[in-house]
Amino acid sequence: MKPRVKICGITNSEDAALAVRAGADALGFIFYEKSPRYITPQVAASIIQHLPPFITPVGVFVNAAREFIEEVIRTTTIRAIQLSGEETPDDCTGYSVSVIKSFRIRKWEEVESVKRFTIAAAMLDGAKDGQYGGSGDVADFTIGKEIRKFHPLILAGGLNPDNVIEAVRAVQPYAIDVNSGVESTPGTKDPAKLQMLFERLRSSFP
Repeated sequence: MKPRVKICGITNSEDAALAVRAGADALGFIFYEKSPRYITPQVAASIIQHLPPFITPVGVFVNAAREFIEEVIRTTTIRAIQLSGEETPDDCTGYSVSVIKSFRIRKWEEVESVKRFTIAAAMLDGAKDGQYGGSGDVADFTIGKEIRKFHPLILAGGLNPDNVIEAVRAVQPYAIDVNSGVESTPGTKDPAKLQMLFERLRSSFP
């Protein structure tokens, strides 16, 4: 089954339009100032208001204050949030939108902790400690298959047109998150890579 696809790290309206035309189901907007793909809530809001109704805008946060997240939800109309820092289970509850929690897990004993979260989906990212996504590092597929047993799984980390089919077949995630693998430079999407990614998904999972 073809996974849903989130194209993350959108920084401008041109890239948003490219991703939508290519076939994205969701777009990720990163509200973490240390990221090279950071976008202000004001710019994100101007992009989101022009998105088609069935494209889900997702706000990405890293160890952000709840008040800031709630303000961004109000001002941008994002419909889901992705918490990509060291947030606790309590940090993931009480929001008016769906919550995705991103995990950077490399040891089997850490998988058990994911069960404590009440979330809409779990994202497994390949980023190393001290990095919060966009690293280009591939996640551990066997850990992804284990997390999938108790949360809808979003597979992230190092996915690109060349390895996406192998990854999806190996893990069978609910969705995939692609960022650096379809960029020309950090924060700028590559039209050819975007098109190739979706063409290969469509041909392999009609």
